[in-house]
Amino acid sequence: MKEKPTYAGTYRVRVGDINYGGHMGNDKALLLFHDARLYFLGQYGFSESDIGGSGLIMSDAHVYFKKEVFRGDELKVNIHIEDLHGLSFVMHYTVMRGEEEVMNGHTKLIAFDYDKRKVVKIPDAFLEKIIS
Repeated sequence: MKEKPTYAGTYRVRVGDINYGGHMGNDKALLLFHDARLYFLGQYGFSESDIGGSGLIMSDAHVYFKKEVFRGDELKVNIHIEDLHGLSFVMHYTVMRGEEEVMNGHTKLIAFDYDKRKVVKIPDAFLEKIIS
């Protein structure tokens, strides 16, 4: 299953995002993905701690850099979901500066019951909103 990309927010690169190389640090790229994920989930009325009865936990993360990103750059992020299975899915991020793709990546997210500390089935409420 692959949905059409969904706009997941705009981010202006701050001085604290810049490393000694003068461009965005790799750790800040994952923070950018995190911010976009929160924005995306919020559009559907969810959060990382509640996707309709359970939360999310990350099992894998990848960032692919295409261009350097600098302080003051305005970035737009699009997200789409693939590989939706009973317990997990992969969220893909495409980060644009204007018409130019500067990075992309993905995270594998698993439905998780934090009270019971175990993996659970993705809630139907989440599937209904994401798939429709």
